[in-house]
Amino acid sequence: MMKTRYKIQETRDKTKGFTLIELLTAVSIFAVVMTISMGSILGVFEANRKARSLKTVMNNLNLAIESLSKEMRFGENYHCGNGPVTNPQNCPSGGTLVSFLSSDDIQITYRLNNQSIEKSVDGGSYIPVTAPELVVDDLVFYVLGADTDNTLQPKVIVKVKSHSGTGRSRTDFTLQTLVSQRELDE
Repeated sequence: MMKTRYKIQETRDKTKGFTLIELLTAVSIFAVVMTISMGSILGVFEANRKARSLKTVMNNLNLAIESLSKEMRFGENYHCGNGPVTNPQNCPSGGTLVSFLSSDDIQITYRLNNQSIEKSVDGGSYIPVTAPELVVDDLVFYVLGADTDNTLQPKVIVKVKSHSGTGRSRTDFTLQTLVSQRELDE
C-alpha cells in the first residue's frame, strides 16, 4: 500500500508547473503583445507632441494677429505700401504691407518678410512678431474705405496662410480677420 501512495504523489509532482514549451509560448505571446502596445503608445506620444506644438504655434499666431488688430482698430490713415501715412490708400486687390497711425500718432507698419510677420514702429527697424516655428506662407492686407472721398467706415481684412512642421507632420492653416476702425472714447 505504501508503494501506491508514493506513485500517486510522484505523479502529482510531475504535473505541477509549466513545461519549457509552455513557458516559451507564453513569453513569445507576451513579447508580441508588448511590441504592438509599445507601437501604439509611441504613436500616442507623437500625436500628443504634435498637438502641443501646433497649439503653441497657433497661440503665437493668434497673439500676433490680435495685437495687430487691436492697434489697427484704434488707428487711422490706413495705407498700403511704404511711405508716410498722411494720405490714406485703399488696397482692394490686397497688399503684403500695411501702415497706419496708431492712437498715439506713431506710424506702425506690418509686413511679410522671410516667412515671418514683422512690425516697424515710427519708421524704425523691423522686428519679427511671429515665432520661428511658424512659417507664414502668405500675408495679405485688403484696405477698404480708407480714402477720404469715401463714406465707408475704414476697415482692413487680414488673411494669413501659414504652416507648422515638415513632411508628414506638416499642418497648414489659414487665419482671416476683419478690423474696422473705431474712435477712441474721450
